[in-house]
Amino acid sequence: MWKLQENILEADDKKKLSEFIASTERFTQFEKVKLFEKAWSEWQGCKYSVFVNSGSSADLVMLDGLKEQHKIPDGSEVLVPAATWTTNITSVIQTRLQPVFVDINLQDLSFDYAALEKAVTPKTKIILVTHLIGFPAAMARIRALAERHGLLVLEDCCESHGAVSGGKKIGNHGVASAFSFYWGHHITTIEGGMICTDSEELNDIFTLKRSHGLARELDPSKHAAYKAKYPDIDFNFLFLTHGYNFRNTELHATIGIEQLKHLDRYIKIRNENFVRFLELSAALGDRIYRCGADGASSFCLPFIFRDKADKDRLQAKCSERQIETRPVISGNLLRQPCFRAYGDYAAFPNAEILHRNGFYIGNNQFVDAKRLDLLQAILKEVF
Repeated sequence: MWKLQENILEADDKKKLSEFIASTERFTQFEKVKLFEKAWSEWQGCKYSVFVNSGSSADLVMLDGLKEQHKIPDGSEVLVPAATWTTNITSVIQTRLQPVFVDINLQDLSFDYAALEKAVTPKTKIILVTHLIGFPAAMARIRALAERHGLLVLEDCCESHGAVSGGKKIGNHGVASAFSFYWGHHITTIEGGMICTDSEELNDIFTLKRSHGLARELDPSKHAAYKAKYPDIDFNFLFLTHGYNFRNTELHATIGIEQLKHLDRYIKIRNENFVRFLELSAALGDRIYRCGADGASSFCLPFIFRDKADKDRLQAKCSERQIETRPVISGNLLRQPCFRAYGDYAAFPNAEILHRNGFYIGNNQFVDAKRLDLLQAILKEVF
């Protein structure tokens, strides 16, 4: 069976976790979390990282922190793609901002860039970019647009660890970025996410919001100033902002530290598989849209057909041969019951093509030549 993801934890990862459990009595957020944040920042090339309990929590804290730092009014508009993961959008709504959907393009699966510029209004404050399924968005183009209109850029990198745009890793092109370490992603902490930024002020806000808003979560060098500023409040329970309980654990951080050692190797295998996939799918000619982007860090192997009948035939054959499939993330989010009030799905034609005519199969370090040979045989059989 060709699964979307298999047991990503290697023997040494589990051994290190077992050794840690046997050696400590502190399992809640502590020194291992700090070590993982430091190691991730070094790998990612950013100044600060905050480890949280999921990529979805990372999105929410990132938006909430930016809104607070820049005093963005409720109801301000955030430009979002019509195809992304649902909690990108719900994070906008939960922070009392207004999502404005923009159609996608069918090459890198990010925004339709011409439509993105047309969507800007006087109420627009943020562009929330998704680097979908490992394909980096055209960040130079998005940043230029943002600068013209005085907008802030945030990046969702949850499926695209290590992808590169313009010679720089994604996640370093805006004011902050979010990553996911869910089981099915490039590396895993089982459940977990990270918020990255080069802004010390934003990092402090993210750190506070992760843990209820507690002042004691900040770097100890900053404690004295807050003790002096609020002498009538016990510093142990001094809350500087409204926050959440999105902390992660020492156990998950221990896994992350070990998994990070494998990440470059995993990305290399994924990208080699994707090159072979492009060669195989080229045989389908103009039946499919050839999506991809320079600097990709492949998340999956996507098929987006021009004819839904072709998609249905291949997907059925994959199921018959025990190859798991999924829609290309959300499809057209405007079709989802929870987002129908935000627009007419038919007004997003490329997202509609993705929704009706697309699916993907898994790509990871377990996909090898034998599996890709099977895929080649299936494509020949069906087409």
